[in-house]
Amino acid sequence: MGTITTASIIASAATLLQDETNIRWPQAELLKWLNDGQREIVSYKPNTSVRNVAVQLVAGTKQTLPADGISLIDIVRNMGSNGATPGRSVRIVMREILDAQIPDWHTATAAAAAKHYIYSLLDQKTFYVYPPQPSSAQGYVELVYSAAPTDALLSGAITVDDIYQTVLLDYILFRAYGKDIEYAADVARSQSYQQSYLATLTGKAKGEAAINPNANAPANPNSMKQR
Repeated sequence: MGTITTASIIASAATLLQDETNIRWPQAELLKWLNDGQREIVSYKPNTSVRNVAVQLVAGTKQTLPADGISLIDIVRNMGSNGATPGRSVRIVMREILDAQIPDWHTATAAAAAKHYIYSLLDQKTFYVYPPQPSSAQGYVELVYSAAPTDALLSGAITVDDIYQTVLLDYILFRAYGKDIEYAADVARSQSYQQSYLATLTGKAKGEAAINPNANAPANPNSMKQR
């Protein structure tokens, strides 16, 4: 959650557009693009909008992310029957391994404490747990996931981190100048601002990869290098 006001970014955009009275580009239109920009940021960098919450599982193996979930990042540990009691860790496992070793794992003996979870990027809002959850008194787990950002209000602050202020400004200008496609100069400006916000996002991702503590951890199977 940011602290920079939405109004200040929109005012900066209006100044650069030489439309401080918002005649050509109304505030409501600029606000819409700001919120589009927040979603664009999260689509490129899912860790921009992360939730870490205790979630109660449902009966069986198949589970779904909360309503605002975009993709799963991690399941850290069990959180007991009340969502507040830390328990054993939960480890990711490949479905092919579980299928080979325990073919009937979907109908195995149920238990409220999860041991493993299975996840595929091909179905980003669904994950599976093993053993299956019981039909009642299901357990909680600590779930880390990428969430859709809440729309910012003109009277409030942006809902992504303040570090993305310039990215949002570039995105608004990209969309604003893109509105005037009949003018070659504005098309060029639109493309320039689009390249600027994309370059900032990709540069931020590379910077994070360079200082990732997991990258230097010995024999860490979760270590991922940014290409």
